[in-house]
Amino acid sequence: MELLEEILTKENLNKAYKKVYQNKGASGVDGITVEEISEYIKENKDRILNQIRKRRYKPQPVRRVKIPKENGKMRNLGIPTVMDRIIQQAMVQVLIPIFEEQFSDNSYGFRPGRSCEQAIIKALEMLNDGYDWIVDLDLEKFFDTVNQDRLITIIGRTIKDGDVVSLIRKYLSAGVMEEGRFEKTPVGTPQGGNLSPLLSNIMLNELDKELEARGLKFVRYADDCIILVKSEKAANRVLISITKYIEKKLGLKVNAEKSKVTRPTRTKYLGFSFWKDIKSGKWKPKPHLKSYQKLKRTLKKLTKRSWSISLSDRIKQINYVVRGWVNYFRIANMKNKLIEIDQHMRTRIRVIIWKQWKKIRTRYEALKQLGVEDKIAFNCANTRKGYYNICQSTYVMFALNNERLKRKGLITLLDQYEKVHIEYTN
Repeated sequence: MELLEEILTKENLNKAYKKVYQNKGASGVDGITVEEISEYIKENKDRILNQIRKRRYKPQPVRRVKIPKENGKMRNLGIPTVMDRIIQQAMVQVLIPIFEEQFSDNSYGFRPGRSCEQAIIKALEMLNDGYDWIVDLDLEKFFDTVNQDRLITIIGRTIKDGDVVSLIRKYLSAGVMEEGRFEKTPVGTPQGGNLSPLLSNIMLNELDKELEARGLKFVRYADDCIILVKSEKAANRVLISITKYIEKKLGLKVNAEKSKVTRPTRTKYLGFSFWKDIKSGKWKPKPHLKSYQKLKRTLKKLTKRSWSISLSDRIKQINYVVRGWVNYFRIANMKNKLIEIDQHMRTRIRVIIWKQWKKIRTRYEALKQLGVEDKIAFNCANTRKGYYNICQSTYVMFALNNERLKRKGLITLLDQYEKVHIEYTN
């Protein structure tokens, strides 16, 4: 069976449809939603398949949206139509097994059965083997600068079905719509399409091969790549030579300001940093300071007392963030830090409850009901202290103690950490 026909089988297309439907997501430039696509497919399936087979199918431009980055800048995100997402997903399902055989063991991004956690563990193995000088490569606007001709040439070495290669090319050059204006896309691969992660791995696999040919230790997750060597001199030499290779051979741009030679304690990789255990002499993982800061900002937003939302709904959203954050960093050492953040989070929740009680009488009755003595409850209810001062007092903390907050459904960072933590040992 030709590769295109394998992509267009009913079974593969149905699988792609279910995947796209499950992932939900916004509509593209045609405005058709995930919920509406089934009817659209019934009416247009035969026409679309016929167009693809005859190389007449024309993907619609992606809808460009901008999302904020941590540094305050904006990242371009391209949202294909739901129909194009299904076609791309059908292609990915067939192409991934073909390219997986070629990909490096040190590549972890957007690959089946691989994760950020595995990438960090791999980096730790190298650090503890003595490769503790790090070349931190930053590819400038990678998805926006990919040379499409080079990428198609690389794909053509493996994919001999011209119909499939032609369809990939069409998706690369489909263009974008932003605020009603059409823009051509002669370079880059839109970040946000189902094909983009695979195409980025295909392109950067060339870098992986070069690093392996040079005998270098490295870890790559999508366009985040670190190279680990044994000395500062070697690291500086590698940074210069690899930068030349990336820019001349791959046609990509290395950000000279952000790419640097550094040590593990000053590295931020996939949200992690590293510290050395004096007792064992081993490097271990920890969340980077910026990861903690981002978590605090998120929790601060969720515990803003002016936000009109029920306490139960608020706690559900806090729990979602807590579970996700701790599960991501579960191999890191961070117990003491989590205790500190938990204390601050609980204080902010007590402030929310105190504000919800509003009236003096309500506060007085609530404190009494929660076991505070009558006179003390009266004094607390009538206090002129600010929200934070009163909620850090012994009596309010007794009334709204940790156990009572837990019974309201709150999951603390420490509770989640003790539940899922995996101690990294090398």
